[in-house]
Amino acid sequence: MFTSVGFIGSGPIAQALAGHLVAARIPVYISNSRGPDSLTDMIAELGDGAHAVTAARAAEADLVILALPFVRVPELTDVVPDWNGRIVVDATNQFAQYTPTYSGYVDLGDETGSEWVARRLPGATIIKAFNAMFASYLAPDPRHHDGRQVVFYAGDDTAACADFDHLLSTLGFAPVSLGSLREGGKLIQLGGPLILLHVLKQD
Repeated sequence: MFTSVGFIGSGPIAQALAGHLVAARIPVYISNSRGPDSLTDMIAELGDGAHAVTAARAAEADLVILALPFVRVPELTDVVPDWNGRIVVDATNQFAQYTPTYSGYVDLGDETGSEWVARRLPGATIIKAFNAMFASYLAPDPRHHDGRQVVFYAGDDTAACADFDHLLSTLGFAPVSLGSLREGGKLIQLGGPLILLHVLKQD
C-alpha cells in the first residue's frame, strides 16, 4: 500500500491527482524543473499534506508519478542516478515537442512508450496510467451519478499493480487493468485505441 506519492512535474495532471490524494490524507511531494519556490501558490491551494520538494526528494516517495514531457525523461538519471526498487507511474505521452504546445510524435518502432521510459530508468517498476485522458476529467470527484470514472492502467509487476489498483479505488476511481506493460501500454499510449476514451463503470 502506498503511503506517499511523489510527482516529477507540476502541470495539470499532477495538480488534478494531488487534489484527490490530499483529500484522502495521503501526503504528496511535488517537484518541477523550476524548483520548490515556484510551487508556493500551488501548495497553499492544495493545503495540508502537500509539499514542494526537489525531484530527488519526490522520487523517494512510495509511488512516483512522471508528469513531465516525454522527451525530458532521460534527464531524470542526472537527478536520481539509482532507480532500483522505485515504483513509477508513467503518465507521459510520446509527443516530440512540448513547447510552445505539445506536438509531433516520437516514433519508437515496435517499442512502446513505457518500455522506452523503463529503459531510461533502469531498475524501476513501471506502471502506465493517467496519460489517456485530459486532466480536466481526472480533477473532479470520480464518483458520478452514473458510475465511477475509469482509469486504465498496465504493468508487469503483480504486487505493484495490486497496490496501485487499491490506491485508485481509495481515491474513488474505477481501476481497469489492461494487462502487461507492453500489450496494455499499446492500448493507452498516444495513438492507441483507448486514448482519450472516457468511461464510467456502473457500480
